[in-house]
Formats: sequence, C-alpha cells, structure tokens
Amino acid sequence: MSPPSEDLFRAIYARHARPVLGYALRRVDVAEDAADVVAETFLVALRRIADVPHEPDTRAWLFGVARRVLANSRRGDRRRGRLGERLRGDVAAAFPDHASFVATTLDTERLLEPLGEVDREIVRLTAWEELSPGEIAQVLGLTPNAVRLRLSRARRGLRAAAQEPGEPAGPEGPRHEGGAAGHPHSNHPSTALMSEEQS
Repeated sequence: MSPPSEDLFRAIYARHARPVLGYALRRVDVAEDAADVVAETFLVALRRIADVPHEPDTRAWLFGVARRVLANSRRGDRRRGRLGERLRGDVAAAFPDHASFVATTLDTERLLEPLGEVDREIVRLTAWEELSPGEIAQVLGLTPNAVRLRLSRARRGLRAAAQEPGEPAGPEGPRHEGGAAGHPHSNHPSTALMSEEQS
C-alpha cells in the first residue's frame, strides 16, 4: 500500500472505528464478536481503499460493509486475527458496563419486534447511528424516499404501541437513559422517533 493510501486508511480508521464498533455491538450476541466485525469491515476498506467514498459518505459506506459482514457471519482468523485481538481489548475498555447495555438492547428489540426486519434496521440506524434518510438508503440499498416512507410507518407503529394499555407512563412517555452519539447507550429508538420528525 502506498504512503498516501496508508495515511488515508489510518484517517478513516481513526474517525470511524468507534461508530462501526457501536454499530456492531448493537447487532451481536457476544460483545467480543463485534471486534471481528470491525476488523473484517476495515480489512474490506483497506483492500478497497480506492472505492471508499469521501466524507460525508464514508460512514454510511462502512456501515453497509459491516451489515454484509454480519449477514455473512464470517468468523475466519486470517489477516484480521491480530486486529481482532486488539479490538477485543478496546471493547472491554470502552464499554465496561456491557451487562447494562445488553439489557437496554434486549428491551429495544422487544419493542421493535412487531416491525419488519428492514423497518427495524431503519429505526436503529436513525436513532442509534443518527443517519439521514440518504445515508440509510446507502447502507440498505434503498431509495431515500423509501426510507422516509418506512420510517414514517415505523414511527406510527411505535406511537400506537406506546398508547396501548399497559405500563403507565408520565406525560412525556416512558423514560430511557441516553448517551452520546455513536455510543451503544445512545437514545432509545422509540423515544428518539416519537419525539422528533425526520427531515
């Protein structure tokens, strides 16, 4: 790899490794598996460095790669082995309270269960990864208009579910603790979707 390409890859990794790690952590059963997803994603980026789009489209492109890695469930230990080991340490250091994170994630998945898989992923990408409809379209291979329509439908479904008889809620609805953008403890999807309109 030429020095300019290496510098570009290092810059991409430095800027986007944590968001990709958060994306992966929210979609695996075992935290350590997220390290493998991140490692494979950035190995693809390294091999295809000339195809990686410029900012601000880089992150959505990486999420699309990570999504395919998760779908394929490739767990090989070829060149990604060393990077995966290092990232396992990063996972433990960055997210020590993983038990709380798992509980929040399971709660979210139960809430989103009535939605279709694509709609659930649109909700996750909107609320957790804070992507725009255009960026989500790039990740999922849809049109921005289709994303907006599906997001609107999902929002209506979540609002209807929140109004059903059951657990009492205050005037502002159920409360969920949020976190910084890009962090696995970010806003609960239902709260984010029901409290704001996507432009």
